[in-house]
Amino acid sequence: MVKPPRPPEFTLPELVPFDGGTLEPEGDYDGVEFADVELTGADGRGASFLDCALRRCVLSEAELRRARLVDCLLEQPCGVGTALGEAQLRDVEIREARLGGVQLSGATLNRVLVRGGKIDFLNLRQSRLTDVAFVGCVLVEPDFGGATLERVSFQDCELRGVDLTQATLREVDLRGVALLEVARGVDRLAGSAITTSQLLDLAPQLAAHLGVRVAEPE
Repeated sequence: MVKPPRPPEFTLPELVPFDGGTLEPEGDYDGVEFADVELTGADGRGASFLDCALRRCVLSEAELRRARLVDCLLEQPCGVGTALGEAQLRDVEIREARLGGVQLSGATLNRVLVRGGKIDFLNLRQSRLTDVAFVGCVLVEPDFGGATLERVSFQDCELRGVDLTQATLREVDLRGVALLEVARGVDRLAGSAITTSQLLDLAPQLAAHLGVRVAEPE
C-alpha cells in the first residue's frame, strides 16, 4: 500500500483587500486577499504570506525567490516565468493554474494540493516535496531533476515528458496518471507505484536502460 499525502490544513480568516500597491522585498502579508491583481515583474523576494488568498492574479516574471507561503490559497494564477526558487510552501492549495516556466528549484513544498489547470515547464530541480497531491492537472515537461518526492500522488493527471534525473522517490503514487511520459530518468522510478499497463508502456525504456535487446526469435 502507498501512503497517501496528507492534505493542506488551513482555514482562511476574514481577509483584508490588498491596498493596490506593489509587493515589497521581505514584505509581510498576513490575512490579505489579492484579487485580480497585476503582479507582473513585482519584486517580492523573501516576502512572507500567511493566511492569504491570491485570486486570478497575473504573476508573469514576478520575483518571489525565498518567499514563504503558509496557509494560503492560490486560485487561477496565471503568467510565465514566475521565480519561486528556494521558496517555502506549507499548507497551500493551488487551483486551476495557467502557468509556464515556473521556477521552483530548491523549493520546499509541504502539504500542498495542486488541483486542475495546466503548468508548462515546471522547474522543481533539487526541490523537496512532502505530502503533495496533483489532481486533475496537466504538467508539460516538468523537471524533477535531483528532487526528493515523499508521499506525492498524481490523480487524473497528465505527465508529459517528465524528467526524473537523479530524483529520489518514496511513496510516490503514479497509478492515477492518465498519460505518463518519462523523458529522462526512468531508472529513478524505484519507490513509486505504477499500474500494469503503465509498466508495459515503459517496458522499452526500462529494457534500454538495462541493456536488454528485445527481438523476435529467428
